[in-house]
Amino acid sequence: MAGVLQNLKAVDEAPATTPGLFLSSISIHDFRNYADARIEISPGPVLVLGPNGIGKTNLLEALSLLAPGRGMRRARAEHLGRHGTSGAWGVAATMQSSDGPCQIGTGVPPDSETGRRIMRLNGDTVSQAEIGTLLSASWLTPQMDGVFVDSPGARRRFLDRLVIAFDPAHIARTNRYEKSLRERAVLLSEGRGDDAWLSALELTLAETAVAITAARLALIEDLNVEAEHGWFGFPGARLDLAGDTESWLASMSALAVEEQVAAAARQARLRGDKTMPGPHASELGATHLQTGTPAVLASTGQQKALLIAVTLAHARLQQRRLGRPPLMLLDDVAAHLDIERRLSLFDAVGGLGAQSWFSGTDIDDFSGLRDQAQLIRIAVVDTDGGLATIEVM
Repeated sequence: MAGVLQNLKAVDEAPATTPGLFLSSISIHDFRNYADARIEISPGPVLVLGPNGIGKTNLLEALSLLAPGRGMRRARAEHLGRHGTSGAWGVAATMQSSDGPCQIGTGVPPDSETGRRIMRLNGDTVSQAEIGTLLSASWLTPQMDGVFVDSPGARRRFLDRLVIAFDPAHIARTNRYEKSLRERAVLLSEGRGDDAWLSALELTLAETAVAITAARLALIEDLNVEAEHGWFGFPGARLDLAGDTESWLASMSALAVEEQVAAAARQARLRGDKTMPGPHASELGATHLQTGTPAVLASTGQQKALLIAVTLAHARLQQRRLGRPPLMLLDDVAAHLDIERRLSLFDAVGGLGAQSWFSGTDIDDFSGLRDQAQLIRIAVVDTDGGLATIEVM
């Protein structure tokens, strides 16, 4: 596929209040269906418009990967490179904040031997946790609408993403736990490992399980206070987390719970049961406080309103506690709301003081926002074998 340099410039710019943190330029190389692209933007809301399937979500996904975590789609690093290339890709940005500008980036370098994604800050390779002290991102996508009635794993991942915004070390914690849990499952399936070995592994799992659960519960407690009364017409919301570890932490010390989890795992193993208690089995629930309806029984519209309410409360909590709101990425959200909810969302996001990015197909869906926003239009400029590179007009 021919490499087309794409100079992406924002058009129809309008004055906006400068957010406390924003991206002033973004560069993308060999990412998804982008060959080389550069966006120069000013502070304020951004509208990304274009037909379906042209790359709007790809652009927002690239931005989401500048923050800690696996990004908007949770895609593996090796699946993000442009088709037909070596697999190397990169996303970089100039970030403006009260501390001045800095350069952040992520991607798979051309000389990578592992194919793993790395993070960079001012040219140095750093951990995701270090980037997390500077930037976080929140997003809403159509695929998230049913998160409160989706699989328990999807809800736990949603919660962990909320925790990471305040505690970037939660990434390493959950990765360590999942790796140890897989190791235990393999050892049990293959009949390997003696009691001492497995007991030591289970103690490590127990220690990490308590840390993960405590971080989740602390975030839920603070978030529930923030979300209780709703905002801009979105409902009050309450989250709850249920499981053995959560119940034990309510009445026992953390050390006692570690011992309880490890003992329960060993007892189950000796019975021939491979399961064990821990954060991998926790259940996240939500309640619409205006109606008292649990999310699992709520209408589709109520579930979407709950999701938006929780996301807005989480962003407000970051502004209060961290002194900076997250980068807000709202992919094809406006088209799925009635006009009253849509205007409420625009007002609420504007009230956060965050840089916000909205994507959609029809500019009429953004009446009430378009006069203050910068407009980015995406169009196909070259195709090869059904793949497209794009540019902004």
